[in-house]
Amino acid sequence: MRAVFDEHVDRVVKKFCLEIEKRYEIKLLEVGTDKDHLHFLVQSVPTYSVTKLVTMIKSLTAREVFKQCPQVKKQLWGGEFRTDGYFASTVGKHGNETMIGKYVKNQGKEYQKLHSSYQLAHF
Repeated sequence: MRAVFDEHVDRVVKKFCLEIEKRYEIKLLEVGTDKDHLHFLVQSVPTYSVTKLVTMIKSLTAREVFKQCPQVKKQLWGGEFRTDGYFASTVGKHGNETMIGKYVKNQGKEYQKLHSSYQLAHF
């Protein structure tokens, strides 16, 4: 299978993700790609449910990538940029963002970090 993410798509994703941060009360601690999917390590306010947060990020990035990189839609089965599933975990007493970040990176085969900013935000 050909990789969906190339340098142009990566630039679009990174730039748009930084725009999402400005519009919503979220901090993208890390954004990465792995051939045909995205990874996000996110800090957010507790008023967003995990489902709302995931749905928002997935739908906004898909819409922008399809708009700026129409070739991506042709490469995907049925034009679907996102799947229904996701992994979500919280940072607390028994874990931290480093542990979660390692878990995410180990899920794929060719993880490429697009953005990293581990300075936690105060909302």
